[in-house]
Amino acid sequence: MTAAPVLPSGPTGTTLPPHVRTAFGVQDTEPRPVVWAGRRAWHCGDVLVRPVPDNAVAAWSAGVLDGLQVEGLRLAHPVRSSDGRWVVAGWAASRYVPGVLEPRYDAVIEAANRLHAATAELARPRVLDGRDDLLARSAAAAWGERRLSLDPATGGTLYAELAAYRTAVQVTPQVVHAELFGAVLFDGDVPALVDLVPAWRPKEWAAAVVVVDALAWGGADDTLPHRWAHLDEWPQMLLRAALYRLALHAQHPEASARTLPGLERAAGLVTALL
Repeated sequence: MTAAPVLPSGPTGTTLPPHVRTAFGVQDTEPRPVVWAGRRAWHCGDVLVRPVPDNAVAAWSAGVLDGLQVEGLRLAHPVRSSDGRWVVAGWAASRYVPGVLEPRYDAVIEAANRLHAATAELARPRVLDGRDDLLARSAAAAWGERRLSLDPATGGTLYAELAAYRTAVQVTPQVVHAELFGAVLFDGDVPALVDLVPAWRPKEWAAAVVVVDALAWGGADDTLPHRWAHLDEWPQMLLRAALYRLALHAQHPEASARTLPGLERAAGLVTALL
């Protein structure tokens, strides 16, 4: 199983720089390149060092995960550099937690609900202020906060059709993980979370994004959306999750008509619930 092919990627890097190894205290351990949660990383003993796409978000995520405790969820706790930083030259480190990606989507949503119960009291991160990256633009469009000009061939037409179904909702925003699909690993019964990608949205929406991703990219069965229908404003949360992914897809430079069918399937299943 892999994450959605249109997700933005960070700097990959081909080697782990010596000064980064020294900064995170793993200079005496031979780094082993691995794919961890679908991302390139270097396994150095009990520490994983990886490039990050956004230094500010990675530092915020590390600061939160450092003190966070979530019942029934293993966390990849961050590792500080020798001078106390969470990020060094675009690299971050965490304790290694074993596990692999598995198509256990109900368990991922359960993990999301436990995580978001723990993050419910966090203040809105200042790192979100003024952001204009692909994820932020797509989420704002999905919630009707921004208008985008989207390529019809890569999802713009379907996006416009779905947007007509959007209605007002009564849900409370909080700190949520916006990209949980592909961020939860399994090694036995207790899942592990590898990072925290912040958004200020309702927890129900974050769960709905997992459902849409699972339907579009993970081969989830058609009944998955129905199993979580008890969540508040669920049809509209699914709709906004589908709009989010369609907007992201339509803007992504690597997207094409060939990468759209999964989202078309998810959109059809969501529309049936509206």
